[in-house]
Amino acid sequence: MKVVVDFDECASNAVCMSIAPEVFEVRDDGFLYVLDEHPGPELAEKVRQAANGCPTGAISIVEDE
Repeated sequence: MKVVVDFDECASNAVCMSIAPEVFEVRDDGFLYVLDEHPGPELAEKVRQAANGCPTGAISIVEDE
């Protein structure tokens, strides 16, 4: 699994961070940071929830082949 963020679409509203703080962080500068672009299987469900919950649709997931 790879996490991809379209930073042009991201509004840095921290919905993703509230769901998967191990992977996403909105810092004091107001920007979203991806802490782990390749999260392990133990985080897969949280990352999918974060992507589905993103109000701007900025997060996508590329599944491993």
